[in-house]
Amino acid sequence: MASVDIRDVRKAFGSTPIIHGVSVPISDGEFVVLVGPSGCGKSTLLRMIAGLENITGGEIAIGDRVVNNVPPKERDIAMVFQNYALYPHMTVADNMGFSLKLRNAAKSEIDVKVKRAAEILNLGALLERYPRQLSGGQRQRVAMGRAIVRDPQVFLFDEPLSNLDAKLRVAMRTEIKELHQRLKTTTVYVTHDQIEAMTMGDKIVVMHDGIVEQMGAPLDLYDNPRNLFVAGFIGSPAMNFLKGKIDGKDFVLEGGQRLPLGKPPVGFDGKPAVYGIRPEHFLLDDQAGAEAEVIVVEPTGAEIQVVAKLNGQDVILVFRERHDFKPGDIIKLSTDPRVTHLFDAETGRNLGQH
Repeated sequence: MASVDIRDVRKAFGSTPIIHGVSVPISDGEFVVLVGPSGCGKSTLLRMIAGLENITGGEIAIGDRVVNNVPPKERDIAMVFQNYALYPHMTVADNMGFSLKLRNAAKSEIDVKVKRAAEILNLGALLERYPRQLSGGQRQRVAMGRAIVRDPQVFLFDEPLSNLDAKLRVAMRTEIKELHQRLKTTTVYVTHDQIEAMTMGDKIVVMHDGIVEQMGAPLDLYDNPRNLFVAGFIGSPAMNFLKGKIDGKDFVLEGGQRLPLGKPPVGFDGKPAVYGIRPEHFLLDDQAGAEAEVIVVEPTGAEIQVVAKLNGQDVILVFRERHDFKPGDIIKLSTDPRVTHLFDAETGRNLGQH
């Protein structure tokens, strides 16, 4: 195992910059998730760690060794791809042991390592099958087994669950996390799915347009987003953003209704801002709440999700309790200022009002 240190890394294709000075420290044994929308640079950064893309500037170190000019096969990493990349004419056992065979490892060593990986991943009964005889989840486990037998210093996962159905993604998510807890191997995992990021990572790195917007523990990013982008990207359903202005200890919506602020930021009174509140943090308040019209009600069983109009702006509400809401109903909403956020309307910066 080893740490990975990404220091001021830049990448350009021709004259077009893609990665703009990214720095990410990854501790030995840590599970780090690179997350962001398509085109943010997360997969390019992963491929630079693997040595599949050249680095335009900066350094990447694995352990104590800078690997900028080290060939991929000498970096002691193992990569699991989105499309499994299994050899169709080889059995599961041969697929898993192929990298060791290329190294001219002894057959006895290959057999021992393949058997160990198969036990870890519950593939023992499938070793003589071919990829065409496997389900999508089984193929992904074979791809993971092929990585495990190499006993690398670092695992790299490039959106490995994207080709699986929703139920299988949840199961595989658990398997990968359990695998990491067992092996303690440093892992860098790329995904665009923020639910995967929240549930799997020790640390999340949120990327956007080739820069790191914020990094930290999952719940820290959820509770304390640095800016509008992170606040809107982390969390499902996404945080609600309401436009208006600051007026003393209240936030005045563009339609005139008021929501409590608690302690307002100094020097922003009367200025335009964005009020952020997560769907589960709205409170029903028949006495002093702001009026909202119910548009759509979506019961999921454990929760009720409601789309409503608040002063002409769409908001999403999530309630754990059962409510008999119907489209057209008027409900009154309030908030707890301790769990709301206030953002600068121009820069998107979190003003940290609580």
